[in-house]
Amino acid sequence: MSNFINPLLIGNAAAGLLENNNPKISAKHLAYAGVSTLVLGAVLKKTGHNKAGNILAGLALPLLTSACYKKFKAKKSENVNKSTDITGNFYEG
Repeated sequence: MSNFINPLLIGNAAAGLLENNNPKISAKHLAYAGVSTLVLGAVLKKTGHNKAGNILAGLALPLLTSACYKKFKAKKSENVNKSTDITGNFYEG
């Protein structure tokens, strides 16, 4: 039962499960989800469902920020192996 509470006690078998559990959601899909929750939250607030609208609108900001993070992280990793010379031309290094 202690292994259920603390997965680090299991050993290396759980390390692979914990590391490779990231969902493969693109930045575009996260941005669409963020904008749609913002719009849906506004519609719910207009119809009188204030609590549900607040909950959905509150989810929009984390979704949009994670989309931006994924986009900038992908651009940064794309330019890691590229270098420039004095004239500003890119070449693979």
